[in-house]
Amino acid sequence: MKILFKNASVVSGRSCKNADILIEGEKILKVAPELNDHAEATIDLTGKLVFPGFIDAHTHFDLEVAGTVTADDFYTGTQAALAGGTTTVIDFATQNRGETLEEALVNWHKKADDKSSCDYAFHMAISDWNEQTSRDLPKMLEAGISTFKLYMTYDAMMLNDHALYQALKRIREVGGIAGVHCENSDVIKALVEEKRAAKENRVACHPETRPACLEAEAVSRLLTIAKLADTPVIIVHLTNRQALWNIKEAREQGQTVYAETCPQYLLMEDSVYYLPDFEGARYVIAPPLRKPEDQESLWKAVARNEIQTIATDHCSFTLKQKELGLQDFTKIPGGMPGVETRAILLYTYGVKENRITLEQMCRLLAENPARLYGMYPRKGVIAPGSDADLVILDPQFEGRIRAEQQLQNVDYAPFEGKKVKGRIETVYLRGTKVMENGGIVKPLTGTYIARKQSML
Repeated sequence: MKILFKNASVVSGRSCKNADILIEGEKILKVAPELNDHAEATIDLTGKLVFPGFIDAHTHFDLEVAGTVTADDFYTGTQAALAGGTTTVIDFATQNRGETLEEALVNWHKKADDKSSCDYAFHMAISDWNEQTSRDLPKMLEAGISTFKLYMTYDAMMLNDHALYQALKRIREVGGIAGVHCENSDVIKALVEEKRAAKENRVACHPETRPACLEAEAVSRLLTIAKLADTPVIIVHLTNRQALWNIKEAREQGQTVYAETCPQYLLMEDSVYYLPDFEGARYVIAPPLRKPEDQESLWKAVARNEIQTIATDHCSFTLKQKELGLQDFTKIPGGMPGVETRAILLYTYGVKENRITLEQMCRLLAENPARLYGMYPRKGVIAPGSDADLVILDPQFEGRIRAEQQLQNVDYAPFEGKKVKGRIETVYLRGTKVMENGGIVKPLTGTYIARKQSML
Protein backbone atom coordinates (compact mmCIF):
# COMPACT_ATOMS: atom_id res chain seq x y z
CA MET A 1 0.00 0.00 0.00
CA LYS A 2 1.25 3.44 -0.96
CA ILE A 3 0.70 6.43 1.34
CA LEU A 4 1.45 9.98 0.25
CA PHE A 5 2.13 12.61 2.92
CA LYS A 6 1.64 16.11 1.54
CA ASN A 7 2.83 19.56 2.66
CA ALA A 8 5.04 18.38 5.53
CA SER A 9 7.91 20.26 7.12
CA VAL A 10 10.46 17.46 6.89
CA VAL A 11 13.30 17.68 9.43
CA SER A 12 16.72 16.18 8.80
CA GLY A 13 20.08 16.64 10.47
CA ARG A 14 20.89 19.36 7.96
CA SER A 15 17.65 21.15 7.11
CA CYS A 16 13.93 21.61 7.65
CA LYS A 17 12.20 21.79 4.27
CA ASN A 18 8.68 21.62 2.90
CA ALA A 19 8.33 18.31 1.12
CA ASP A 20 6.04 15.41 0.29
CA ILE A 21 6.84 11.85 1.33
CA LEU A 22 5.74 8.72 -0.52
CA ILE A 23 5.97 5.38 1.26
CA GLU A 24 5.11 1.87 0.17
CA GLY A 25 5.04 -1.08 2.52
CA GLU A 26 7.81 -0.64 5.07
CA LYS A 27 10.01 1.72 3.06
CA ILE A 28 10.20 5.33 1.92
CA LEU A 29 9.99 5.58 -1.87
CA LYS A 30 10.36 9.29 -2.55
CA VAL A 31 10.92 12.62 -0.80
CA ALA A 32 10.49 15.72 -2.97
CA PRO A 33 9.02 19.25 -2.87
CA GLU A 34 5.89 18.19 -4.76
CA LEU A 35 4.78 14.64 -5.49
CA ASN A 36 1.65 13.69 -7.41
CA ASP A 37 2.09 9.93 -7.49
CA HIS A 38 -0.92 7.69 -7.18
CA ALA A 39 -1.41 6.44 -3.63
CA GLU A 40 -4.10 4.51 -1.81
CA ALA A 41 -4.10 7.16 0.92
CA THR A 42 -3.12 10.83 0.94
CA ILE A 43 -2.53 12.63 4.23
CA ASP A 44 -2.20 16.41 4.49
CA LEU A 45 0.42 17.45 7.04
CA THR A 46 0.21 21.21 6.63
CA GLY A 47 1.60 22.90 9.72
CA LYS A 48 3.16 19.70 11.09
CA LEU A 49 6.80 18.77 11.61
CA VAL A 50 7.93 15.32 10.45
CA PHE A 51 11.03 13.73 11.96
CA PRO A 52 12.60 10.36 11.27
CA GLY A 53 11.69 7.89 14.00
CA PHE A 54 13.57 8.67 17.19
CA ILE A 55 16.04 6.19 18.65
CA ASP A 56 16.51 5.75 22.39
CA ALA A 57 19.84 3.98 22.79
CA HIS A 58 19.66 3.67 26.58
CA THR A 59 16.72 1.80 28.10
CA HIS A 60 16.39 -0.84 30.82
CA PHE A 61 13.23 -2.91 30.36
CA ASP A 62 12.49 -6.06 32.40
CA LEU A 63 15.73 -5.72 34.35
CA GLU A 64 16.25 -7.50 37.65
CA VAL A 65 18.05 -5.04 39.90
CA ALA A 66 18.09 -3.86 43.52
CA GLY A 67 16.01 -6.80 44.69
CA THR A 68 13.16 -6.13 42.28
CA VAL A 69 12.33 -5.92 38.56
CA THR A 70 11.82 -2.70 36.65
CA ALA A 71 8.18 -1.66 36.38
CA ASP A 72 8.32 -1.51 32.58
CA ASP A 73 8.94 -4.64 30.59
CA PHE A 74 9.20 -4.68 26.81
CA TYR A 75 5.39 -4.78 26.46
CA THR A 76 4.68 -1.57 28.39
CA GLY A 77 8.01 0.13 27.80
CA THR A 78 7.93 -0.04 24.02
CA GLN A 79 4.36 1.28 23.91
CA ALA A 80 5.45 4.23 26.04
CA ALA A 81 8.37 4.69 23.66
CA LEU A 82 6.02 4.97 20.68
CA ALA A 83 3.90 7.50 22.54
CA GLY A 84 7.04 9.60 22.85
CA GLY A 85 8.00 9.28 19.18
CA THR A 86 10.65 6.62 19.71
CA THR A 87 10.43 3.92 17.06
CA THR A 88 13.60 2.03 18.05
CA VAL A 89 15.08 1.31 21.46
CA ILE A 90 18.44 -0.24 22.24
CA ASP A 91 18.20 -2.08 25.53
CA PHE A 92 20.95 -3.78 27.53
CA ALA A 93 21.23 -7.55 27.30
CA THR A 94 23.00 -8.13 30.59
CA GLN A 95 25.47 -10.91 31.25
CA ASN A 96 25.14 -12.14 34.82
CA ARG A 97 28.24 -13.45 36.54
CA GLY A 98 28.86 -17.02 35.41
CA GLU A 99 26.95 -16.64 32.14
CA THR A 100 28.29 -16.55 28.62
CA LEU A 101 27.38 -13.67 26.34
CA GLU A 102 25.35 -16.06 24.20
CA GLU A 103 23.30 -17.10 27.22
CA ALA A 104 22.67 -13.46 28.10
CA LEU A 105 21.52 -12.73 24.56
CA VAL A 106 19.11 -15.66 24.61
CA ASN A 107 17.65 -14.36 27.88
CA TRP A 108 17.01 -10.90 26.45
CA HIS A 109 15.45 -12.20 23.27
CA LYS A 110 13.01 -14.13 25.48
CA LYS A 111 12.14 -10.87 27.24
CA ALA A 112 11.66 -8.83 24.05
CA ASP A 113 10.66 -11.06 21.14
CA ASP A 114 6.93 -10.97 20.37
CA LYS A 115 6.38 -8.44 23.20
CA SER A 116 7.67 -5.22 21.63
CA SER A 117 5.61 -2.55 19.94
CA CYS A 118 8.57 -0.57 18.60
CA ASP A 119 11.69 -1.94 16.96
CA TYR A 120 14.45 -3.00 19.32
CA ALA A 121 18.13 -3.86 19.43
CA PHE A 122 20.57 -4.76 22.18
CA HIS A 123 23.86 -3.63 23.61
CA MET A 124 25.67 -6.39 25.47
CA ALA A 125 26.46 -5.47 29.09
CA ILE A 126 29.57 -7.35 30.19
CA SER A 127 29.92 -8.15 33.88
CA ASP A 128 32.18 -11.23 33.77
CA TRP A 129 35.37 -10.65 31.79
CA ASN A 130 37.22 -13.90 31.12
CA GLU A 131 38.61 -15.92 28.22
CA GLN A 132 35.17 -17.26 27.25
CA THR A 133 33.70 -13.74 27.17
CA SER A 134 36.59 -12.62 24.99
CA ARG A 135 35.96 -15.50 22.58
CA ASP A 136 32.25 -14.69 22.49
CA LEU A 137 32.67 -11.09 21.28
CA PRO A 138 32.82 -11.91 17.54
CA LYS A 139 29.63 -13.96 17.94
CA MET A 140 27.89 -10.84 19.23
CA LEU A 141 28.89 -8.91 16.09
CA GLU A 142 27.47 -11.77 14.01
CA ALA A 143 24.22 -11.50 16.00
CA GLY A 144 23.92 -7.79 15.22
CA ILE A 145 25.35 -6.44 18.49
CA SER A 146 28.18 -4.00 17.83
CA THR A 147 28.19 -2.10 21.14
CA PHE A 148 29.07 -3.21 24.64
CA LYS A 149 28.32 -1.73 28.07
CA LEU A 150 30.99 -1.68 30.76
CA TYR A 151 30.47 -0.56 34.36
CA MET A 152 32.95 1.08 36.71
CA THR A 153 30.55 0.74 39.65
CA TYR A 154 27.97 -1.74 41.09
CA ASP A 155 29.47 -4.88 42.63
CA ALA A 156 27.45 -7.25 40.44
CA MET A 157 28.51 -5.51 37.23
CA MET A 158 31.76 -3.60 37.54
CA LEU A 159 35.05 -4.45 35.90
CA ASN A 160 38.28 -3.45 37.62
CA ASP A 161 40.85 -1.46 35.68
CA HIS A 162 42.74 -4.61 34.66
CA ALA A 163 39.63 -6.14 33.10
CA LEU A 164 38.52 -2.79 31.71
CA TYR A 165 41.75 -2.41 29.75
CA GLN A 166 41.56 -5.95 28.39
CA ALA A 167 37.89 -5.62 27.45
CA LEU A 168 38.38 -2.30 25.67
CA LYS A 169 41.32 -3.64 23.70
CA ARG A 170 39.44 -6.76 22.65
CA ILE A 171 36.32 -4.77 21.73
CA ARG A 172 38.45 -2.66 19.40
CA GLU A 173 39.95 -5.80 17.84
CA VAL A 174 36.54 -7.17 16.88
CA GLY A 175 35.28 -3.84 15.55
CA GLY A 176 32.93 -2.90 18.38
CA ILE A 177 32.63 0.13 20.60
CA ALA A 178 32.03 0.41 24.35
CA GLY A 179 29.70 2.64 26.33
CA VAL A 180 30.83 3.07 29.92
CA HIS A 181 29.10 3.99 33.19
CA CYS A 182 31.72 6.09 34.96
CA GLU A 183 31.74 6.42 38.76
CA ASN A 184 34.45 5.66 41.33
CA SER A 185 33.00 2.64 43.13
CA ASP A 186 35.52 2.35 45.96
CA VAL A 187 35.26 5.95 47.11
CA ILE A 188 31.46 5.78 46.91
CA LYS A 189 31.62 2.80 49.27
CA ALA A 190 33.83 4.77 51.67
CA LEU A 191 31.38 7.67 51.69
CA VAL A 192 28.48 5.28 52.33
CA GLU A 193 30.39 3.82 55.29
CA GLU A 194 30.78 7.32 56.73
CA LYS A 195 27.02 7.94 56.46
CA ARG A 196 26.27 4.66 58.19
CA ALA A 197 28.77 5.36 60.95
CA ALA A 198 27.01 8.69 61.51
CA LYS A 199 23.64 6.86 61.46
CA GLU A 200 22.45 9.02 58.58
CA ASN A 201 19.68 7.61 56.43
CA ARG A 202 18.26 10.39 54.28
CA VAL A 203 17.40 10.34 50.59
CA ALA A 204 19.96 13.14 50.20
CA CYS A 205 22.67 10.70 51.28
CA HIS A 206 22.42 9.32 47.77
CA PRO A 207 23.85 12.35 45.92
CA GLU A 208 26.16 13.14 48.84
CA THR A 209 27.84 9.74 48.45
CA ARG A 210 28.01 9.95 44.65
CA PRO A 211 29.39 13.48 44.06
CA ALA A 212 30.21 14.85 40.63
CA CYS A 213 33.95 14.63 41.22
CA LEU A 214 33.74 10.83 41.45
CA GLU A 215 32.07 10.66 38.06
CA ALA A 216 34.65 13.04 36.61
CA GLU A 217 37.53 11.02 38.11
CA ALA A 218 36.15 7.83 36.60
CA VAL A 219 35.75 9.52 33.20
CA SER A 220 39.38 10.66 33.37
CA ARG A 221 40.57 7.19 34.38
CA LEU A 222 38.54 5.53 31.66
CA LEU A 223 39.93 7.89 29.03
CA THR A 224 43.48 7.16 30.17
CA ILE A 225 42.85 3.42 29.86
CA ALA A 226 41.06 3.82 26.53
CA LYS A 227 43.97 5.83 25.16
CA LEU A 228 46.37 3.03 26.07
CA ALA A 229 44.02 0.51 24.46
CA ASP A 230 43.58 2.80 21.43
CA THR A 231 39.82 2.34 21.67
CA PRO A 232 36.97 4.79 21.00
CA VAL A 233 34.49 5.00 23.87
CA ILE A 234 31.05 6.41 24.63
CA ILE A 235 30.50 8.17 27.96
CA VAL A 236 26.88 7.38 28.82
CA HIS A 237 24.54 9.57 30.89
CA LEU A 238 27.05 12.41 31.29
CA THR A 239 25.98 14.74 34.11
CA ASN A 240 28.53 17.39 35.02
CA ARG A 241 30.88 20.08 33.76
CA GLN A 242 34.08 18.59 35.21
CA ALA A 243 33.52 15.30 33.39
CA LEU A 244 32.68 17.24 30.25
CA TRP A 245 35.97 19.13 30.54
CA ASN A 246 37.84 15.83 30.79
CA ILE A 247 36.20 14.68 27.56
CA LYS A 248 37.12 17.92 25.80
CA GLU A 249 40.74 17.56 26.90
CA ALA A 250 40.92 13.98 25.63
CA ARG A 251 39.47 15.02 22.28
CA GLU A 252 42.03 17.79 21.98
CA GLN A 253 44.71 15.14 22.41
CA GLY A 254 43.29 13.13 19.53
CA GLN A 255 41.07 10.59 21.26
CA THR A 256 37.71 9.55 19.82
CA VAL A 257 35.16 10.04 22.58
CA TYR A 258 31.39 10.20 22.17
CA ALA A 259 29.06 11.57 24.84
CA GLU A 260 25.45 10.94 25.76
CA THR A 261 23.32 12.85 28.23
CA CYS A 262 19.66 12.64 29.28
CA PRO A 263 16.77 15.12 29.72
CA GLN A 264 16.86 14.77 33.51
CA TYR A 265 20.42 16.09 33.63
CA LEU A 266 19.47 19.03 31.44
CA LEU A 267 16.26 19.95 33.25
CA MET A 268 16.40 18.76 36.89
CA GLU A 269 18.73 19.58 39.77
CA ASP A 270 19.79 17.90 42.99
CA SER A 271 17.58 20.05 45.24
CA VAL A 272 14.82 17.46 44.69
CA TYR A 273 16.69 15.04 46.96
CA TYR A 274 15.99 17.37 49.89
CA LEU A 275 12.22 17.32 49.49
CA PRO A 276 10.31 16.35 52.66
CA ASP A 277 9.51 12.81 53.75
CA PHE A 278 10.54 10.23 51.16
CA GLU A 279 9.50 12.22 48.09
CA GLY A 280 13.06 12.64 46.85
CA ALA A 281 13.38 8.87 46.37
CA ARG A 282 11.52 9.05 43.08
CA TYR A 283 14.49 10.98 41.64
CA VAL A 284 17.19 8.58 42.86
CA ILE A 285 19.27 7.68 39.81
CA ALA A 286 22.95 7.03 39.20
CA PRO A 287 24.79 9.19 38.54
CA PRO A 288 22.57 11.57 40.52
CA LEU A 289 21.10 14.85 39.38
CA ARG A 290 23.58 17.72 39.64
CA LYS A 291 23.74 21.51 40.09
CA PRO A 292 22.24 24.27 37.88
CA GLU A 293 25.73 25.16 36.66
CA ASP A 294 26.16 21.59 35.44
CA GLN A 295 22.89 21.85 33.52
CA GLU A 296 24.08 25.02 31.85
CA SER A 297 27.40 23.43 30.87
CA LEU A 298 25.60 20.47 29.35
CA TRP A 299 23.21 22.68 27.38
CA LYS A 300 26.15 24.65 25.98
CA ALA A 301 27.89 21.40 25.02
CA VAL A 302 24.73 20.18 23.29
CA ALA A 303 24.46 23.45 21.37
CA ARG A 304 28.13 23.16 20.30
CA ASN A 305 27.55 19.58 19.09
CA GLU A 306 29.95 18.27 21.73
CA ILE A 307 27.32 15.82 22.98
CA GLN A 308 26.26 13.40 20.26
CA THR A 309 23.09 11.79 21.62
CA ILE A 310 20.35 12.37 24.17
CA ALA A 311 18.89 9.14 25.52
CA THR A 312 16.78 8.48 28.62
CA ASP A 313 18.34 5.74 30.78
CA HIS A 314 14.70 4.69 31.25
CA CYS A 315 14.77 2.46 34.33
CA SER A 316 11.37 2.68 35.96
CA PHE A 317 10.12 1.75 39.42
CA THR A 318 6.84 2.38 41.17
CA LEU A 319 6.71 4.42 44.35
CA LYS A 320 6.13 1.18 46.26
CA GLN A 321 9.31 -0.27 44.80
CA LYS A 322 11.22 2.87 45.79
CA GLU A 323 10.14 2.17 49.40
CA LEU A 324 12.53 -0.80 49.46
CA GLY A 325 15.04 1.83 50.55
CA LEU A 326 13.05 3.35 53.42
CA GLN A 327 15.38 1.89 56.04
CA ASP A 328 18.56 2.05 53.96
CA PHE A 329 19.11 4.74 51.32
CA THR A 330 21.48 2.46 49.39
CA LYS A 331 18.57 0.09 48.72
CA ILE A 332 16.39 2.67 46.95
CA PRO A 333 16.10 1.26 43.42
CA GLY A 334 17.99 3.64 41.18
CA GLY A 335 16.23 4.79 38.06
CA MET A 336 13.42 6.91 36.61
CA PRO A 337 11.07 6.63 33.64
CA GLY A 338 11.69 8.88 30.66
CA VAL A 339 11.13 7.18 27.33
CA GLU A 340 7.70 8.76 26.91
CA THR A 341 8.68 12.41 27.45
CA ARG A 342 12.21 12.75 26.02
CA ALA A 343 11.38 14.21 22.62
CA ILE A 344 8.75 16.69 23.69
CA LEU A 345 10.95 17.95 26.54
CA LEU A 346 13.82 18.51 24.13
CA TYR A 347 11.52 20.27 21.69
CA THR A 348 10.00 22.48 24.41
CA TYR A 349 13.11 23.38 26.38
CA GLY A 350 15.68 22.99 23.63
CA VAL A 351 14.17 24.10 20.32
CA LYS A 352 11.47 26.46 21.60
CA GLU A 353 13.89 28.09 24.06
CA ASN A 354 16.37 28.60 21.20
CA ARG A 355 19.02 26.44 22.86
CA ILE A 356 19.20 24.10 19.87
CA THR A 357 17.76 23.97 16.35
CA LEU A 358 15.28 21.52 14.87
CA GLU A 359 18.16 20.05 12.89
CA GLN A 360 20.17 19.48 16.05
CA MET A 361 17.17 17.82 17.69
CA CYS A 362 16.98 15.47 14.73
CA ARG A 363 20.67 14.65 14.98
CA LEU A 364 20.54 14.08 18.75
CA LEU A 365 17.45 11.86 18.74
CA ALA A 366 17.61 10.13 15.37
CA GLU A 367 20.51 10.60 12.98
CA ASN A 368 23.46 10.46 15.38
CA PRO A 369 22.26 7.39 17.30
CA ALA A 370 21.51 5.66 13.99
CA ARG A 371 25.05 6.36 12.81
CA LEU A 372 26.79 5.69 16.13
CA TYR A 373 24.95 2.44 16.71
CA GLY A 374 25.16 1.00 13.21
CA MET A 375 21.60 1.44 11.88
CA TYR A 376 22.08 4.23 9.34
CA PRO A 377 20.59 4.76 6.74
CA ARG A 378 17.95 2.15 7.53
CA LYS A 379 17.07 4.28 10.55
CA GLY A 380 17.61 7.92 11.46
CA VAL A 381 16.74 9.61 8.19
CA ILE A 382 13.76 10.29 5.91
CA ALA A 383 15.17 9.20 2.56
CA PRO A 384 14.38 6.76 -0.25
CA GLY A 385 15.16 3.22 0.86
CA SER A 386 15.03 3.98 4.58
CA ASP A 387 12.47 2.45 6.90
CA ALA A 388 9.24 4.45 6.88
CA ASP A 389 9.59 5.44 10.54
CA LEU A 390 7.89 8.84 10.78
CA VAL A 391 7.16 11.03 13.80
CA ILE A 392 4.55 13.73 13.20
CA LEU A 393 4.76 16.57 15.69
CA ASP A 394 2.07 19.21 16.15
CA PRO A 395 3.96 22.39 17.14
CA GLN A 396 0.82 24.30 18.12
CA PHE A 397 -0.18 22.09 21.04
CA GLU A 398 0.37 23.29 24.62
CA GLY A 399 -0.15 21.20 27.71
CA ARG A 400 1.39 19.71 30.82
CA ILE A 401 2.91 16.37 31.69
CA ARG A 402 0.54 14.28 33.80
CA ALA A 403 1.16 10.83 35.27
CA GLU A 404 -2.42 9.74 34.67
CA GLN A 405 -1.98 10.25 30.92
CA GLN A 406 1.20 8.22 30.51
CA LEU A 407 1.58 4.70 29.13
CA GLN A 408 4.75 3.83 31.03
CA ASN A 409 3.91 1.51 33.91
CA VAL A 410 4.72 3.93 36.74
CA ASP A 411 2.48 5.73 39.23
CA TYR A 412 4.33 9.05 39.05
CA ALA A 413 5.89 11.31 36.44
CA PRO A 414 9.27 12.89 37.25
CA PHE A 415 8.24 15.99 35.27
CA GLU A 416 4.71 16.10 36.68
CA GLY A 417 2.99 19.39 35.81
CA LYS A 418 5.79 20.67 33.62
CA LYS A 419 4.56 22.75 30.69
CA VAL A 420 5.23 21.42 27.20
CA LYS A 421 4.85 22.96 23.79
CA GLY A 422 4.14 20.60 20.95
CA ARG A 423 2.85 17.06 20.94
CA ILE A 424 3.81 13.81 19.24
CA GLU A 425 0.59 13.39 17.31
CA THR A 426 1.14 10.34 15.11
CA VAL A 427 3.87 7.73 14.69
CA TYR A 428 4.46 5.36 11.79
CA LEU A 429 6.70 2.34 12.26
CA ARG A 430 7.96 0.83 9.01
CA GLY A 431 4.97 2.26 7.18
CA THR A 432 2.29 1.26 9.68
CA LYS A 433 0.48 3.80 11.83
CA VAL A 434 1.12 2.57 15.36
CA MET A 435 0.38 5.58 17.59
CA GLU A 436 -2.16 8.38 17.32
CA ASN A 437 -3.09 11.06 19.85
CA GLY A 438 -1.25 9.34 22.69
CA GLY A 439 -2.81 5.91 22.13
CA ILE A 440 -1.33 2.78 20.59
CA VAL A 441 -3.43 1.78 17.59
CA LYS A 442 -1.37 -1.23 16.50
CA PRO A 443 0.70 -2.87 19.27
CA LEU A 444 3.29 -5.65 19.05
CA THR A 445 4.66 -4.50 15.70
CA GLY A 446 8.30 -4.31 16.80
CA THR A 447 11.07 -6.37 15.26
CA TYR A 448 14.68 -7.07 16.22
CA ILE A 449 17.20 -4.85 14.44
CA ALA A 450 20.59 -6.42 13.82
CA ARG A 451 23.13 -3.62 13.84
CA LYS A 452 26.40 -3.02 12.02
CA GLN A 453 29.54 -1.22 13.12
CA SER A 454 29.47 2.44 14.12
CA MET A 455 29.43 4.97 11.27
CA LEU A 456 29.62 8.25 13.20
